[in-house]
Amino acid sequence: MNYTFQFGDVFAAWPLLAKGTWITIQLSMMAMLLGLMVAIVCAWGKTAGPAWLRFIINAYIEVIRNTPFLVQLFFFFFALPALGVRWSPYTAALTAMVVNLGAYATEIIRAGIESIPKGQIEAAMALNLKRWEIFRFVILKPALKAVYPALTSQFILLMLSSAVVSVISADDLTSVAANLQSQTFRSFEIYIVVAVIYLALSLAFSALFKLIYEHTLNYPARR
Repeated sequence: MNYTFQFGDVFAAWPLLAKGTWITIQLSMMAMLLGLMVAIVCAWGKTAGPAWLRFIINAYIEVIRNTPFLVQLFFFFFALPALGVRWSPYTAALTAMVVNLGAYATEIIRAGIESIPKGQIEAAMALNLKRWEIFRFVILKPALKAVYPALTSQFILLMLSSAVVSVISADDLTSVAANLQSQTFRSFEIYIVVAVIYLALSLAFSALFKLIYEHTLNYPARR
């Protein structure tokens, strides 16, 4: 096998790779924040909401968790425009990522909520705290701490799964790599570089999540 590596064409396109990487970071971080908000609301509804709300949330979770992310992405980008919903590939990609993450993270956060001792909730009720105060101050933070490793793993998986959005022409890192491959025909070199970038992004997000944990959730569980 006489293959000569030629990374010159790949490195010459570093502005495009940097732009694609930045779009991937933007998509991932926005989807993480919005998906977390959706998950917290749905987890609260599933654990403390009325029966009709629990039914809707359960249906949402089952539909999303039992269909491929690619199908969900196509639904938002190709199917909804037939009903008059018009949006850009970026917006469709972000919406699909938020909806997908929300379903998976709901179950993770629900498990954290159900791990809170009932005695703590009863003590908060005895102090005459309102329901939203109990959820915010007594339940949510300890619940997030309990499931933080699983939740951040889901966030990183979401970032890696964002590579799929290139199929609807969202200009993320994978889309840039596909365009470069068609121009330079240096597939091996391009995808080595892209794999290294995704690995670096995963490590960077892991470090960021660890930093967030140290500054917000790293407190003694008991006194």
